[in-house]
Amino acid sequence: MERCACPAALLLLSLAVLMGAMAFDVEIKDDKNATCIYAKLSVNVTVQYETNTSSTKNVTFSVPSEVTTNGSSCGSNGKAPILVINFGNGHSWSLNFTRNDSMYSGGALIFTYNTNDSTLFPDALKEGLISSTAAFLGPIPLNSTYKCISSEVVVSENVTQIISDVKLEAFMQNGTLGKEVSCDADKPSPTPTTNPSTTASTTTPTPTSKPLDNPTTGNYSVSDVNGTCLLASMGLQINTSLLSEGKNIWTAFNIDPTAMSKNGTCSNQTGTLILTDNSTVIEFTLALKNKNHFYLKEVNVALINGSASSTRQNQNLSAWEASVGSSYMCHKEQQIKVSEDLVINSFDVRVQLFGVKNETFATAQQCSLDDDSIVIPIVVGAALAGLIVIIVIAYLIGRRKGYSGYQTL
Repeated sequence: MERCACPAALLLLSLAVLMGAMAFDVEIKDDKNATCIYAKLSVNVTVQYETNTSSTKNVTFSVPSEVTTNGSSCGSNGKAPILVINFGNGHSWSLNFTRNDSMYSGGALIFTYNTNDSTLFPDALKEGLISSTAAFLGPIPLNSTYKCISSEVVVSENVTQIISDVKLEAFMQNGTLGKEVSCDADKPSPTPTTNPSTTASTTTPTPTSKPLDNPTTGNYSVSDVNGTCLLASMGLQINTSLLSEGKNIWTAFNIDPTAMSKNGTCSNQTGTLILTDNSTVIEFTLALKNKNHFYLKEVNVALINGSASSTRQNQNLSAWEASVGSSYMCHKEQQIKVSEDLVINSFDVRVQLFGVKNETFATAQQCSLDDDSIVIPIVVGAALAGLIVIIVIAYLIGRRKGYSGYQTL
């Protein structure tokens, strides 16, 4: 089955581990040598690209601390100010700025990567410069410095960025930084009021002494230029082990499908579904097997806590298998082991890779856990075997009693 490997505006999972991420620190100056843009931030990037074997790969790297700013400008003659960060073998990160009388904002955030870089993209099918555009930096009061230690996930076509430890200001007055304005994620959470008759709900992982309720089932789809290439419906629960006071404590939380950004991409051989919110990124990759079956091949999970992030992955799964042109269905709870300290529990799963028509699942192939047609014959067979054993035993006992009534002459 041949499919176009050029996805539309789809999102990619970032597998970056932000511990120890590098930060660049730059100033852009005008013709009077006064600073007009100041930027200090850490950027971790994951790019998904197609290989020359028609498979897809993820490559993760950081924007280094040593960069150049060629192409940056304070803006003039109707041109907007722009910050351009150049690094590595032809890669760049750029952000332009706009303003009104009281506020300034980020405009287009463009990440450009060079697939001719054989160190990062040794087997890329398409070679050359590729750009992916997203939005970053909401309205900030003029003469203020935007500060955000916490991580923000920025997703665009084939690129996911995790941006943290940000200190940034544009349209600076007199070359000096203004009053700092913190992002919402850095602000203290309001103390909740207690009510004896109610308990507050949260999606933050907390220790659980009893099982959670089953998660809400979410409906997801991934499209390319040919239409829907991956269709999925499932409830998801994350179970992870956290170290507390020297002990590993398992905690669980349900994924709320209404809070997740739902996107992905498809190639000739694979389909990837990416679910993202401010604290969790989950990537499911389904792949073809022997051209006539599909299965769940890989799962990646990134858990984000402030400016720190940890990622787990399993690239050698063999689950959710069904024939191409059919869908896979399993109502019973299943466990997907991503790592030693993270397991995904899935509920009411139904997925289909390729062959989706009219946004509707094809005929389902049920998992063995749901297949009662196997259980019933086993139960009936066991009952019949038990009945036969009872009859044989009764017959043998009856014969023994019959013989005992006769005397030898």
